[in-house]
This record gives sequence, C-alpha cells and structure tokens, in this order.
Amino acid sequence: MKDYIVRATAAGAQIRAFAATTRNLVEEARRAHNTSPVMTAALGRLLTAGAMMGVMLKGEKDLLTLQIRGEGPGRGLTVTADSLGRVKGYPLAADVILPANPQGKLDVSGAMGAGTLSVIRDMGMKEPYVGQTPLQTGEIAEDLTYYFATSEQVPSSVGLGVLMERDNTVKQAGGFILQLMPDTEEAVIARLEKNLTWVSSVTSLLEKGNTPEQILQLLLEGLDVEFSDTLETGFFCNCNKSRVEKALISIGREELQEMIDEGQEIEVNCQFCNRHYLFSVEELGNLCGRAKGLGKK
Repeated sequence: MKDYIVRATAAGAQIRAFAATTRNLVEEARRAHNTSPVMTAALGRLLTAGAMMGVMLKGEKDLLTLQIRGEGPGRGLTVTADSLGRVKGYPLAADVILPANPQGKLDVSGAMGAGTLSVIRDMGMKEPYVGQTPLQTGEIAEDLTYYFATSEQVPSSVGLGVLMERDNTVKQAGGFILQLMPDTEEAVIARLEKNLTWVSSVTSLLEKGNTPEQILQLLLEGLDVEFSDTLETGFFCNCNKSRVEKALISIGREELQEMIDEGQEIEVNCQFCNRHYLFSVEELGNLCGRAKGLGKK
C-alpha cells in the first residue's frame, strides 16, 4: 500500500480529521539513519504527525518544523514537512537501545525523557510562528495533543504508532489527528469520546487491514463523516550538491581556505537523509573563488 493521508470533516464540519498510513516513509527514514527500534518508533511517530500537520498549511511554500529536545538518551528529533505531504527528519541519537516499557512496548518516553516540543511554522512572513510546550509523556502523540490544546487552543486527539518486524524493519506505521472546531456541541464531543474508547492503538487497526478512511470511519462513527481529499505522502529531502555548495560558499573564504590548505577532500553529510557529498581540493578552490568578498577579511 502506498503511503497517503486522508482528510475529512464530521458532524457538519464541527470536527476536522486526518489519518495516514506511513509505513514506507518511516522505513525509508530507518534505512537512512540506521535507527534502533525505539528510535525508529520515535522518529516514525513524529514524521507521521509532521506529514499530517504539514498538509494543514495553506501556502505551497509554507514549511512546518517539529522539534523535540529531551533529557533522555535519544536527546531529540527534528522533522520538517510541507503542504504537499513531503516530510523528512532525523534523530539526534540513532542507536539508543532500551528495555521495553511496563506495557511491553518500545519505550519512546524513556528515550526522550523530560523536555520540550517546539512547533515552527514558516509561512513566508518576517518571523516564523513558534509554539513551545513541555513534553507531557514523551510518547509524542500525547505531547502533540497537549500542544494543540494549550498553544493553539484547539481541543484535539492525536494517535500515532509504529510497529516493528522481528528483523527491525517497519511493519506498520500511521496515525490520526481529530480536532474540534469552536462551539462544537456537547453531544458531538460525548460521541467522539465514546468512539475513542473503542480504539486500542493505531497499529492494531492497521494490522487488521484498516485503511486511513476506515480508521476515520471507526473514530467518527455516528458523526456523519465526509471525506474531502487524499494526498500522497513520502520521505523527501531536497538536498543536492548545488545546495551544499551554496552552504559552503556561505561560510566564507577564510574557512574554505583552511580546508584547502589541509590538502584533502572533504565530506559533507545531510542531516535529514544522510546523503554524503564529496568535494575535492580543486572543487573547494573553485568555491573559494566564488566566495570572494564573503566571510572575514
């Protein structure tokens, strides 16, 4: 099954809803960063949330960044998404190994520890919008639920999940976001809360063969769900050698000359996708020429 996001409303547009299946993009991220199972789960959850929150953006050039910074061994995660369903991300520590939590599941909370969640929306204005809340559990879904309620004043329910195979590849991944619009009727809220008690986990629903559409139908049963659109989603990094060249030029002639004087090629890695870009001494010399007038004098 391809990765995709479905968008819907319910109860006469009193609820807006998103659901996604993201196994392929989470597996691609796992391969790119060689993450341990617990860090695959952590990064996969945040990537799934980022993909769904990204398609909430209105402008084609708008960007969303989700950052978790924690005191646990995982240290943190960064995810960036756009309005077209493209998402990328990386962990600060990829190889964390922890025992299972008391429920016998991957201990994402233990990997993150106490910390903060930041949501940064760059909508082409002079300054991006930044919202920040303390981590509530470190499990990510609950932390985003808290963020929406306190920072954006939008009562929400967020569900995120990643299920691993025995060989540590990704078996299932996906999630949902349900949000109440202002002045939602009490009867609608009560029915939604009742429906949510029927759902044990996102991955269990996916394991049973449910599609994102079917997951929303379950969550919004009795609330007249209406699907509006479907968008493909995927792990996408727009890095290339030309972009890396511009970044090297921006550091200025002095630092570039120091690299040249060492007489060895350098390797630059992209944090988001872990691609490697090599630059020979000759290439660095060309970049140094293009950097004329930049940097320290």
